[in-house]
Amino acid sequence: MKALPDRRDISRILILKWSALGDVALASAIIEDIRCAFPQARIDLDTLPAAAGLFAHDPRFERVLVIDSRARGQRLRMIAAWLRGVRAGRYDLLIDLQGSDHTRGLVALAWLTGCGIRRRWGVRPGWPYTLAPRGLARAAPAVTRMRALLACAGIAATTARPVLHPSSAATAQAQRLLRDHGLLSARFAILLPGSQAAGWLKRWGVARYAELAGLLLARGLQRIVVIGGCDERDECAALVAAINRHRPGAAIALTTLSLLQIVPISAAATLIVANDTGTAHIAAAAGTPLLVICGPTDPQRVMPLGPRVRAIQADVGCLNCYGKRCRLGATAQCLVPVTPERVASLLLDASPDLQGLKLYASTPA
Repeated sequence: MKALPDRRDISRILILKWSALGDVALASAIIEDIRCAFPQARIDLDTLPAAAGLFAHDPRFERVLVIDSRARGQRLRMIAAWLRGVRAGRYDLLIDLQGSDHTRGLVALAWLTGCGIRRRWGVRPGWPYTLAPRGLARAAPAVTRMRALLACAGIAATTARPVLHPSSAATAQAQRLLRDHGLLSARFAILLPGSQAAGWLKRWGVARYAELAGLLLARGLQRIVVIGGCDERDECAALVAAINRHRPGAAIALTTLSLLQIVPISAAATLIVANDTGTAHIAAAAGTPLLVICGPTDPQRVMPLGPRVRAIQADVGCLNCYGKRCRLGATAQCLVPVTPERVASLLLDASPDLQGLKLYASTPA
């Protein structure tokens, strides 16, 4: 495989990045590097419906294609529509940042059916890609693979955190929420206590988050903002109620935010604490100090991107099992040593107690 000899030949680019939500947000940093490398090119993005809202007002893209070719019962029709869209785009370059068997198959099908994209870059080597990194471990994190692809193409990976573009309306609404809740001049922490329903084992738990909130309030923070999606409302409501029982009015829940409203709300916060959840990757775009509490998932693979992002995990023998149930107990035993006191110390003290814990920093650009 040969690197691109002359970028001036590239005027129309299609980028594929599908899932999951956090991975798509993380990839926005790589997309920013691509945009900087091709400032005059038209760039389109192909993503899934769940992530399309992240790019609804993104000036980097001429068009955001939202065709779910994985849809059950209508897969052939969706694939046909995808191929028509790719053919109509007359792209000079396709960049597959997903690297799944599915996207590889679609890229191959586009080539075989005459869509005419001569340059096809991928994050995993082999046909149908004309440029891809080699020699990476199979378990290499997604950001490592994407940055390795940029290196193959001679593109500098300089963007250190996700780059997302909330609309002016989303930013204004976020500012109104901050004002209405008395947060514009307050020192407040954001807690992201949820995760996808299938990943409940990743949740640190309401009781621990409530205790952490009490410690943060006792040590100088003024308010607590709990953010979650519609399927996390019960968890968020329970957490706010637990905090307010001891500190009436100290905590509020924001569970109807759009994805991009999370960014300006996070930018106003003093610090953020989160589970391994997709919204943590969106919050990372704000650049606010962010700590992710990891249990059964590997921090080096799942933590958000950013110079002020850290992840903490207990140093136990069953790390990174990615299980849906803990074989050692009713709750995730790998989260037990990560106590609220130790998390508060890590956030606020110059010399925190890290005995028995592992601390990770986000991968620098």
